[in-house]
Parts: sequence; structure tokens; C-alpha cells
Amino acid sequence: MSDLTGELIDGRYQLLRQVANGGMASIYEAIDTRLDRKVAVKIMHPHLAQDEAFVSRFIKEAKAAAALSHPNIVAVQDQGWNQSGVPAIFLVMELIEGHTLREYLNERGRFETKDAINYLTPILSALAAAHLLGIVHRDIKPENILISKDGRIKIADFGLARGEIIGSTMTAESSVILGSVSYLSPEQVQRGVADSRSDVYATGIVAYEMLIGDKPFSAETPIQIAYMHVNEEIPRLRSKRRDIPQSLDDLIASATAKNPDDRPRTAGDFLARLQQIQIDLDPRKNQMDLGLDLPVEPIREKPRKKVKEVVPVEQTPAVVETTKEIRRKEEKKKRASKRVRRNRKVALVLAVALGVGGWWSLVGPGSRVVVPSTIGGSYEEAVNIIAPLGLTTVVENRFDEEIAKGRIIESIPAGGDRVDAAGSVKLIISKGPERFSVPMTTGLTPEAAQTVLKKSPLLVGQIREVFSTEIPKGFVISSSPVSGTSVKRDTTINLVVSKGVQQIALVSYLGKSGEQALNELTETGFSVEVGYAFNDNVPELAVISQTPSGGVSINKGARVVIQISKGPRYTFIPKTVITMEASAAKAMLESLGLKVKVVVIGNNKKKTVKRVSPVVNTKVKRGSTVTITVG
Repeated sequence: MSDLTGELIDGRYQLLRQVANGGMASIYEAIDTRLDRKVAVKIMHPHLAQDEAFVSRFIKEAKAAAALSHPNIVAVQDQGWNQSGVPAIFLVMELIEGHTLREYLNERGRFETKDAINYLTPILSALAAAHLLGIVHRDIKPENILISKDGRIKIADFGLARGEIIGSTMTAESSVILGSVSYLSPEQVQRGVADSRSDVYATGIVAYEMLIGDKPFSAETPIQIAYMHVNEEIPRLRSKRRDIPQSLDDLIASATAKNPDDRPRTAGDFLARLQQIQIDLDPRKNQMDLGLDLPVEPIREKPRKKVKEVVPVEQTPAVVETTKEIRRKEEKKKRASKRVRRNRKVALVLAVALGVGGWWSLVGPGSRVVVPSTIGGSYEEAVNIIAPLGLTTVVENRFDEEIAKGRIIESIPAGGDRVDAAGSVKLIISKGPERFSVPMTTGLTPEAAQTVLKKSPLLVGQIREVFSTEIPKGFVISSSPVSGTSVKRDTTINLVVSKGVQQIALVSYLGKSGEQALNELTETGFSVEVGYAFNDNVPELAVISQTPSGGVSINKGARVVIQISKGPRYTFIPKTVITMEASAAKAMLESLGLKVKVVVIGNNKKKTVKRVSPVVNTKVKRGSTVTITVG
């Protein structure tokens, strides 16, 4: 494909420079002259544009890609077919100024484990969002992973890589194909099919390359590489690099398993396992750790103060002092005994309270259970996690535009919160996108149509009037979106109302070219009926009559009858017919509107005209029979 730099595409996108050229298309940096911003324009190669099936698939999947909205996915902004200038099928995308992951790999070689995980996380997050919508990338590779100048990772060519990668065109010279085949899953090679697990496989190969610094397989031709992906095991990471954690090695081995059923089902499952590994490697990454499980230090009792030893003093008189002392000691014993009994009661109450409290919080009704996270999983998967904890589940179904039908949107309490033992968890399960069918409004008055639409959660938009030959004036012709279409809540429905049949001024074509009259009347929208007749006064092929006549206004689509002249009714038999070859003479006479009868005499191989009846120069009526004798 020749360089189209400088071309204006679709009257809007000025191509500034070519930035890439691949197997399917070339990519240009361009200016959107309407919005005055830089964009990337992808133009399909002309030979692919000739394949109607490929073009149809390209447009369909461009629309699917445009439906994706994620910070790590290159946004699709426009699509069309350039008709002013160079013919081209194009796609307009967000322009990412930066580098590809391939360029980073070429410069840095292998990544540290922490860095590789940081790169993989947004890649898998983007793929997970796509897989929830049932969209598969099919061509994950470092060339399609972009890193902007501000460090944002973006996946490009989403949903546009369905084209045949393996086939008769596989050659060593095709770097594009060679680059893609290194990341193809075995099922893509063998059966040409791909689902979310194929993206998981390709991402696993990308992860392998980031951690090892090279692809798992290399060969001289793409077909050899494809054969290795089908028949050989991906080498384990730790066989190449011992510092890689065993858990990460196991995850990448699982993601790159030859059997799709042995891989994580979606990129979301892949991401969840990767995040757990990240948390294990760096506990600070665990967002659920709220610091509530700190060890409690036991309280040490303060030592009692020692009672000062009383030095006995000589007592005088001894008897009186002894009696007083005895009484004092007895009173002291009584007071101490009361204190001991009181303390023992308090200790007993405290022990009971602590015991009851411990039972309540540990094994009784007051015990608390941490609710596991179930978002994105199925109901069956959630029950398998929640039920063993002694918790019951309550289900609520809710429409959701992003979460696939049957998947969990949220739980109440949320994952990481605590709930009473034997308590319940409400699971909010997606019913899929909420859709309403646009009601039939054709043939209704605008008022009646609005009443019908307001009964559904739909909005009435613009009401536009157009002429119609089929729908009477003042009635709805159609709606946009059309009736029966499934749409979101609060979708705006626009109505088209009939203005009746358009009145058009009829021009007179008497004496004018019949061909001109036929063409102009047809283009204006009339139904034209044509007849032919001889006329001595009107030249051949000119209009003899017109009904209705010119100078009046009639309905568009009305019938107009014109009669075109076949020329004069009479003609003359030319002298030149004598001695002409038989077939030539017959053709000339028929061109004059005459019927020809041929009489053959003699045995001459070459038949020429000997006689004509009526004779030459005779005036005859068109349509009459002329006899020629040939021999």
C-alpha cells in the first residue's frame, strides 16, 4: 500500500505521517480537523478491502470494539469508507504517544518480577472487562500493548484480529505473521477458534517473555513455531530463572497449558490469582488488612505495697495493752474476712462475665465471620465459598450494563466485612443489560405515538415531518430506533411524521426528446407510462402527447403518460435495394418500418435482390409487407 501521507480522509482526518504498516492495515498520525485534535487513523490495505466478507467483519468488530470503555483499552472513535479521494476503509482511534511493550522488551530485556506483575495487572484488567462483554481480542502480543508517555498501559486492536493468521501466506519474510504466531494458542492453530482462554494463553506467553527476556519457542518459519505451540510444553519459568516465585511459575504454566480447560477461564480469573501472588510477595498490597488483628499484650498486676513491720514497744500496763490489742486484731480479721469474701464475689462475677463474653464472641451468637469476596463469580461459585463458613445466601436479581448475566454484581455485606456466625449474605446477581422493545408507532398520530412510548421507560425525541406517498398526512411513518429494537432505559425515540404526498410542478415535454422526458420525469419521482405511434408532423423519437399536460402541480409518484413519435406513417422503397445482398436488403427495409417477405429463385450461392414488390420509389405505409425476390 502506497503512503497516503497528506491525504484528507472523509473530509475530516488530515494524515500527517505513517507510523506503522502491518499485514492488514497501515496506521497514520492524523489531525481531526473538526475537533482540532490528534488521532490515529488505521487504513485497511486495498486488497483486503475487495473482500466483502472481510470488510463486513471489520465493520462489525469495529463496532464491538467501540462499545468497550476501559482506561487500559485504546478507544475507537470513528469508522467509515473514504469516498472523496483515495478509496479507503478506515478506523479512527485514540492516539497514544509513547512506545510499545515490544520496544521496552528490546531495550530492557527481561523484567524484574515486581515490574512484570505491575505491567500484567492493567493488561489483564482490560481483558477482563472485555471478556465480561463476551469480546475476545485474539491477537495479544507486545506489539499491541502500548505504554503512553505518562505511563498508562493501553491494549490496541481490540476485537479486530479475527483474520486468518495461519495459511498459505505463512513465510519467513512475514514479520507480522511471525510476531502473531508466537502468541497463538494451540486451538487457534488447530481449529481456528478463539475464546477468552485463548487471550489468557497469549497473555501467559507475554508474561513469559517479560520474565525470561525471550519467547518460549523460536524457529525459522511461522509454521514451525505454530507446530511447537501445539506439540511441545511451554518451559517452566524456574527452569530458566530460579528467583521467580513458585506460585508465579505455577500460574504462568497454568495460563499456557495446551488444553484450554486447564487454563484460567477468563482474564478476570487470571488477574485474581496474580493479585493474590502480589499480596503474598508484598503484604502491604493487601487492601483488606485493616490492622484489626493486632496481638493484645496481657496486663501485668502492680505489686502490692509491703506493710511496714511494727516494732513492739514495751507495754505498760501489760494487761490493758494486751486486751486492747486482741480486740483490735479481732476487728481487723473481721474486716479482712469481709473484704476477701467481697473480692471473691467480684472475681466470680468477672470470671462468669468473661466466660460468657468469650463464648458469645468466639463460638456463640456473637461470633463474627469474614465475608469472602464473590464479585464477578457465578451463584454456584459463591455458594461453594460461603456455605462452608456456616452462612446462608439470599439472592436479589438486578439489571447491569457491565456485569454479564448470571454473574455477581455485589454482596451485602461486602467482601472483607464481618457478619454474625450463621448469618446471611445477600448476593446481587446480574440479569444482564436491561432492555426494552421499541413499540410499534407506524400509522399512529404523533399524540398517540407519544402516549404509547411514555408507557415504556423511553423518551420521546424529535418529531420530523417528511413527504410520503404511502402514509397519509399527519400519521407516523417510522421511528428511530425502529420498532422491535431492544434499547436501554430512557433511550430517546425519534419519530418521522408524514406531510402527505409531495406536490410537484409538471413540465411540458411536447416536441422534446422522448428520452429526455422519460429520464427527467422518472428522476422527479413520477411513474411514467410510454407509448409509441406514427406521426407525420412530429419528428421521430419526439414527444407527441403528454397526460397530464404541463403547467400543473400533481402528486409525486403520480402516473404521467407520454406518447413518442415513430416518425412519418409513410416511406419510400429505396432504389439501392436492387442488387443488394439478401440479408442486407431485408435489414434496411425493416429499419424503415416495413415487413419483408423473401422469395428465393435459382441455385446461386450468393443471393442478391432481383425484384421488389411494390417497385422501388413507391410510397408505402409503414408496417406494410414488401416482397423481395432473390437469386
